[in-house]
Amino acid sequence: MQKVFSMLLLCVVSFSSTAQNIQRPKLVIGIVVDQMRWDFLYRYYERYAENGGFKKFLKQGFSCENAFIPYAPTVTACGHASIYTGSVPAINGMTGNVWWDNQLNRNVYCTEDSSVKTVGSNTSLGLQSPRNLLTTTICDELRLATNFKSKVVGIAIKDRGSILPAGHSANAAYWYDSKTGDWITSSYYMTDLPSWLKNFNAQKLVDKYYKEGWSTLYPLNSYTQSTADEKSYELRALGSDAKGFPYNLSRFAGNYGIIASTPFGNKLTTELAKAAVINEELGADGVTDFLTVSFSSPDYVGHSFGPNSVETEDIYLRLDKELGEFFNFLDGKVGKGQYLIFLSSDHGVAHVPAFSKEHNIPAGNIDMQKLFTDLNASLKAKFGKGELVVDVVNYQVFLNLPLIESSSLKISEIQEWIIDYLTKQKGIVRAFKTSDIPSTTLNARVKEMLANGYYPNRSGQIQMIIQPQWIEGFMKGGTTHGVSNTYDAHIPLLWYGWNIKAGKTNREVYMSDIAATLAALLHIQMPSGSIGNVIHEVIK
Repeated sequence: MQKVFSMLLLCVVSFSSTAQNIQRPKLVIGIVVDQMRWDFLYRYYERYAENGGFKKFLKQGFSCENAFIPYAPTVTACGHASIYTGSVPAINGMTGNVWWDNQLNRNVYCTEDSSVKTVGSNTSLGLQSPRNLLTTTICDELRLATNFKSKVVGIAIKDRGSILPAGHSANAAYWYDSKTGDWITSSYYMTDLPSWLKNFNAQKLVDKYYKEGWSTLYPLNSYTQSTADEKSYELRALGSDAKGFPYNLSRFAGNYGIIASTPFGNKLTTELAKAAVINEELGADGVTDFLTVSFSSPDYVGHSFGPNSVETEDIYLRLDKELGEFFNFLDGKVGKGQYLIFLSSDHGVAHVPAFSKEHNIPAGNIDMQKLFTDLNASLKAKFGKGELVVDVVNYQVFLNLPLIESSSLKISEIQEWIIDYLTKQKGIVRAFKTSDIPSTTLNARVKEMLANGYYPNRSGQIQMIIQPQWIEGFMKGGTTHGVSNTYDAHIPLLWYGWNIKAGKTNREVYMSDIAATLAALLHIQMPSGSIGNVIHEVIK
């Protein structure tokens, strides 16, 4: 008996020793740059600083040169969810920033939650949580693997950019209240802001940034895109009379939302990330922590000015500098080689259609709101019922299913009529039932992306495909994203730090592979809806 007991004790000690010797970094940092095209890594390469973030990633880290989004629509909520769940909308349920819910029979915002309260301000902008996300994230899995000893904090100006990556069990997610200029959260996470965040908000950094104004980081004539400044097809996001650099921001005092459309939105985010590392003591003990950071401002700037603008070039040159300083901060606070960091994007962006036309490239705009109105009017004339279409969003048509059923109309006849109507509209090249995605005559890759984006209760009954270089809306200028084309779906994927060797691969990988690769590096389970594969080149 004594011998058996000794052997059991030896096994327990051995198991305990093995568990303690699992090698993990002190801190994992996930960075998403909202609306970063892959080619931005090389378009501005010569202008990035040698001690900046992007060259550090490219020279000392590992780059997946052909990383793609495996679904459509390519929008913010879907992207952040896919990166951290290793999944696709068909599984995690994030079919758009907004969708029509076929069960609730109303529009739903991706992170809306009326059961919670705003914490940190008296506005309604905190009524958010991750409850609409149907699967776990890699952050949830890290918390589970360490019996919830790992700390997880999410940060982004956009609520969805903070909430969805951090997952269901996060210690905190913080986002920006554009009405008050403060960082807030919801009662899903806590009942009161921590004192350090209250002190951070009290600095009113936005007021300071407004006083500085936005001038180019370097002389204007040195910019790659300097000939594109003051174009008529740029939206005047910083005032109708503001046609180019320098931008006087002091006149926006009290209008805290404008900061997101400047590079200072990135700076504000970085400063909060540093404060979180210090005050939450991330990476300070023997248990791996996770910080998710999403830079929202490139998306706001990109929508307004387009990828071929001085504003976009300047925000990336400044972000490069911010990232370099953040690396230095992490080296000093967490320790060089003690943290693992990756950078990717939730989607790319199309060129401004007017810019493309200026250079003889076919492009155009589709007014989806007008299409929605005209479609319903035509349907009423044909079938005698108004509002047969309840929404046109995410390049899908959502039918008024309760009305159709109660009116004894045939849904198939309505669908066929709408498909015929849509394919006659300029810029729309295909329209078909979402139930016919597997059998429609489309490229296999595009069909797979559409299927990966389809979740029955949150998807429409008819799918549209628009012509390449065409975009939805932005009729007066600016641009957007959302389709399966490479300019929206080809994204950067960079790795640096703990256990990462310098190198690159041109093998095609996917956004949904990120979580699986992190799980392998951390020796934890993949998220519950993961369909991704480990990027073995990163692991070597």
